[in-house]
Amino acid sequence: MKHVLVRRATAAVLPLALIASAFAMPAMAQEFPADPGQFWDVTGIELKDGGGFAYVKWLAAEWKKDQEFAKSKGWITGYKVLSNLHARDGEPDLYLVTMYDDMPNGAESIQQRKEYFEWQSKSVARLNEESGNRLEIRRVMGTSMLQVLQLK
Repeated sequence: MKHVLVRRATAAVLPLALIASAFAMPAMAQEFPADPGQFWDVTGIELKDGGGFAYVKWLAAEWKKDQEFAKSKGWITGYKVLSNLHARDGEPDLYLVTMYDDMPNGAESIQQRKEYFEWQSKSVARLNEESGNRLEIRRVMGTSMLQVLQLK
């Protein structure tokens, strides 16, 4: 009988505790020591032997041109190329970083893609071919989507 009363008491108190914690959430959120900031899309690049100059030349011409177009449209807030000066085995040599204040929804992404291809004047097939040609000078190691935490 004692166990039944404990279970019933617990069953009665549990919903009250959940309701109380729901009201406490906004107060806890206000006390969090950081606010969400920009999104950073970071791609790690391994340069193949002898390919560094050619790849950085491509970045300074084609990649930069694409990034400047996206920035002029307000799609991104900035971009950077970071060099890993002391890359250990298995680490990228370069990091390509693109910064966004907001992520586009599906309809916005479709519209951006349409505007990009109108501006680019290259077909998807041509862009894929050019990307494949860069396999000789670099390897994409992976991409991460990070979000800045603005410390209070």
